[in-house]
Amino acid sequence: MDTLEGFPVLVEFPIQWGDQDALAHVNNVIYFRWWETSRVTYAKRIGMFGGDTFPHDRPRTGSVLAGMQCNFRKQLNWPDSVRVGSRVKRVGNSSLEIEHRLLSANVDGVIADAVSTMVAFDFDQQKTVRVSDEIRAAIRTLEGDREIEGL
Repeated sequence: MDTLEGFPVLVEFPIQWGDQDALAHVNNVIYFRWWETSRVTYAKRIGMFGGDTFPHDRPRTGSVLAGMQCNFRKQLNWPDSVRVGSRVKRVGNSSLEIEHRLLSANVDGVIADAVSTMVAFDFDQQKTVRVSDEIRAAIRTLEGDREIEGL
Protein backbone atom coordinates (compact mmCIF):
# COMPACT_ATOMS: atom_id res chain seq x y z
CA MET A 1 0.00 0.00 0.00
CA ASP A 2 1.57 3.28 -1.12
CA THR A 3 -0.57 5.79 0.76
CA LEU A 4 -0.79 7.20 4.25
CA GLU A 5 -4.51 6.52 4.48
CA GLY A 6 -5.29 5.11 7.92
CA PHE A 7 -2.33 6.87 9.56
CA PRO A 8 -3.85 9.49 11.90
CA VAL A 9 -0.59 11.32 12.62
CA LEU A 10 1.22 12.83 9.63
CA VAL A 11 4.43 14.86 9.79
CA GLU A 12 6.18 16.44 6.78
CA PHE A 13 9.92 17.10 6.50
CA PRO A 14 11.98 18.84 3.82
CA ILE A 15 15.14 16.99 2.87
CA GLN A 16 18.12 19.21 3.60
CA TRP A 17 21.31 19.18 1.52
CA GLY A 18 23.21 18.15 4.65
CA ASP A 19 20.94 15.11 5.18
CA GLN A 20 22.87 13.34 2.39
CA ASP A 21 25.98 11.28 3.04
CA ALA A 22 29.09 10.60 0.95
CA LEU A 23 27.04 8.30 -1.31
CA ALA A 24 24.74 11.26 -2.19
CA HIS A 25 21.60 9.78 -0.65
CA VAL A 26 19.85 10.55 2.64
CA ASN A 27 21.84 9.01 5.50
CA ASN A 28 20.09 6.32 7.53
CA VAL A 29 20.34 8.28 10.78
CA ILE A 30 18.04 10.97 9.31
CA TYR A 31 15.24 8.41 8.98
CA PHE A 32 15.53 7.68 12.69
CA ARG A 33 15.17 11.42 13.45
CA TRP A 34 12.03 11.48 11.32
CA TRP A 35 10.67 8.39 13.12
CA GLU A 36 11.44 10.06 16.46
CA THR A 37 9.57 13.27 15.64
CA SER A 38 6.61 11.30 14.34
CA ARG A 39 6.59 9.00 17.40
CA VAL A 40 6.77 11.94 19.84
CA THR A 41 4.03 13.77 17.89
CA TYR A 42 1.82 10.68 18.25
CA ALA A 43 2.66 10.37 21.97
CA LYS A 44 1.78 14.03 22.59
CA ARG A 45 -1.53 13.60 20.74
CA ILE A 46 -2.56 10.77 23.10
CA GLY A 47 -1.24 12.47 26.25
CA MET A 48 1.72 10.14 26.75
CA PHE A 49 4.49 12.72 26.49
CA GLY A 50 3.80 15.57 28.91
CA GLY A 51 1.99 18.87 28.60
CA ASP A 52 2.44 21.91 26.36
CA THR A 53 5.43 23.18 28.33
CA PHE A 54 7.34 19.87 28.38
CA PRO A 55 10.14 19.40 29.45
CA HIS A 56 9.68 22.07 32.13
CA ASP A 57 6.63 20.31 33.56
CA ARG A 58 8.25 16.89 33.14
CA PRO A 59 5.60 14.27 33.82
CA ARG A 60 6.04 11.67 36.52
CA THR A 61 4.96 9.07 33.99
CA GLY A 62 5.40 9.02 30.25
CA SER A 63 7.06 6.78 27.72
CA VAL A 64 10.50 5.63 26.66
CA LEU A 65 11.67 4.01 23.46
CA ALA A 66 12.40 0.33 24.05
CA GLY A 67 13.22 -0.70 20.50
CA MET A 68 12.96 0.14 16.84
CA GLN A 69 13.04 -1.82 13.60
CA CYS A 70 13.40 -0.10 10.22
CA ASN A 71 13.24 -1.27 6.60
CA PHE A 72 14.91 0.93 3.99
CA ARG A 73 13.21 0.27 0.65
CA LYS A 74 14.30 3.10 -1.68
CA GLN A 75 16.88 5.88 -1.69
CA LEU A 76 16.15 9.57 -1.24
CA ASN A 77 18.08 12.59 -2.50
CA TRP A 78 17.94 16.35 -2.14
CA PRO A 79 15.83 18.22 -3.14
CA ASP A 80 12.70 16.44 -1.97
CA SER A 81 10.28 16.31 0.94
CA VAL A 82 8.84 13.37 2.81
CA ARG A 83 5.73 12.60 4.83
CA VAL A 84 5.73 10.18 7.73
CA GLY A 85 2.53 8.53 8.89
CA SER A 86 2.24 6.92 12.31
CA ARG A 87 -0.38 4.69 13.89
CA VAL A 88 -0.60 2.20 16.73
CA LYS A 89 -0.13 -1.38 15.61
CA ARG A 90 -0.44 -3.12 19.00
CA VAL A 91 -1.16 -2.23 22.62
CA GLY A 92 0.34 -4.45 25.29
CA ASN A 93 0.14 -4.27 29.06
CA SER A 94 2.90 -1.64 29.34
CA SER A 95 3.89 -1.08 25.71
CA LEU A 96 2.74 0.31 22.39
CA GLU A 97 4.00 -0.67 18.96
CA ILE A 98 3.78 2.28 16.60
CA GLU A 99 3.94 1.64 12.88
CA HIS A 100 5.55 4.30 10.67
CA ARG A 101 5.46 4.68 6.88
CA LEU A 102 7.50 7.19 4.86
CA LEU A 103 6.56 8.51 1.42
CA SER A 104 8.38 10.98 -0.82
CA ALA A 105 7.13 13.83 -2.97
CA ASN A 106 9.50 12.77 -5.79
CA VAL A 107 9.88 8.97 -5.51
CA ASP A 108 6.95 6.59 -5.99
CA GLY A 109 6.14 3.94 -3.44
CA VAL A 110 7.04 3.38 0.18
CA ILE A 111 10.54 4.67 0.86
CA ALA A 112 10.91 3.14 4.32
CA ASP A 113 8.81 1.73 7.13
CA ALA A 114 9.50 1.16 10.79
CA VAL A 115 8.02 -0.05 14.06
CA SER A 116 8.78 1.72 17.34
CA THR A 117 8.15 0.00 20.65
CA MET A 118 7.32 2.49 23.38
CA VAL A 119 7.01 1.53 27.03
CA ALA A 120 4.89 3.39 29.59
CA PHE A 121 7.35 4.45 32.27
CA ASP A 122 7.29 5.93 35.78
CA PHE A 123 10.34 8.22 35.94
CA ASP A 124 10.27 8.59 39.73
CA GLN A 125 10.14 4.83 40.31
CA GLN A 126 12.31 4.03 37.25
CA LYS A 127 10.06 1.17 36.18
CA THR A 128 7.49 0.29 33.54
CA VAL A 129 3.82 0.81 34.28
CA ARG A 130 0.56 -0.28 32.69
CA VAL A 131 -0.68 1.73 29.70
CA SER A 132 -3.47 3.67 31.40
CA ASP A 133 -7.13 3.47 30.50
CA GLU A 134 -6.95 7.19 29.58
CA ILE A 135 -4.17 6.54 27.08
CA ARG A 136 -6.03 3.53 25.66
CA ALA A 137 -9.15 5.69 25.23
CA ALA A 138 -7.09 8.46 23.58
CA ILE A 139 -5.63 5.92 21.13
CA ARG A 140 -9.13 4.66 20.29
CA THR A 141 -10.33 8.26 19.73
CA LEU A 142 -7.36 9.13 17.52
CA GLU A 143 -7.38 5.87 15.56
CA GLY A 144 -11.14 5.62 15.08
CA ASP A 145 -12.71 2.27 14.23
CA ARG A 146 -9.54 0.63 12.92
CA GLU A 147 -8.83 -2.72 14.57
CA ILE A 148 -5.75 -2.60 16.81
CA GLU A 149 -4.24 -5.69 18.41
CA GLY A 150 -4.68 -5.64 22.21
CA LEU A 151 -7.06 -2.70 22.30
